[in-house]
Amino acid sequence: MNADIVDLRDFYASPLGMVAAKTISLGLAPVWRNIPEERLVGIGYTLPYLDRFAPSCERALAFMPAAQGAVNWPVTGASLTALVADEELPLGDASVDRVLMVHALEFAENPQAVLTEVWRVLAPGGRLIIVVPNRRGVWARFEHTPFGSGRPWSRGQLVRLLRDSMFTPSAWADALLLPPFRRRSLLKLAMPLERLGRQLWPVFSGVVIIEATKQVYRGIPVLSARRERQRRAKPVLVPAGATARR
Repeated sequence: MNADIVDLRDFYASPLGMVAAKTISLGLAPVWRNIPEERLVGIGYTLPYLDRFAPSCERALAFMPAAQGAVNWPVTGASLTALVADEELPLGDASVDRVLMVHALEFAENPQAVLTEVWRVLAPGGRLIIVVPNRRGVWARFEHTPFGSGRPWSRGQLVRLLRDSMFTPSAWADALLLPPFRRRSLLKLAMPLERLGRQLWPVFSGVVIIEATKQVYRGIPVLSARRERQRRAKPVLVPAGATARR
């Protein structure tokens, strides 16, 4: 079941959601390499992160899956939000430089089809950054945050999915190493716990962040010499009646 746009908006407006957005943004920073005149597309609910990274882009768009719903972004000016089918993006081939996916892949009915469509719209060498709930993390076990919904992922599962979709994983990061506290008083410990968690229990992070690069070419299996000889030596049968038609 997909997360509802109202629940996502309300979560990120809450004290816990603000802390989550801050820690994930800090986790994104090490893998966010500058791309000149970047064209950026966010898929899912990426508004808290587009607010940070979009100002340095030549163009930025927020695509929200139809099952999730959509809200206007940015708050002022012309809207840059679109309600889309995540397997049929309204973009031309090789038209964007980077795609950021948050609250998207864990809700996709067909994750490989979604990544295949992302591959289509990315320029050669374009970068994809995915933020997904960690299977080992505490956040995936609590339903009072959107990270407790949908399908959580492990690093190994993400690597296999990306390679099957013609992407090469290039960088990793972790975030949400603090427990998902509900009490506002405990959230004062959020950043110290986040720093401590990076040193002591990074494998149990709430989310996994992975950057991958679009492969332009894909390897083709090579036939062995023996199989090639057998294929050439196989006689070609002429269907009955072909001589008469000639």
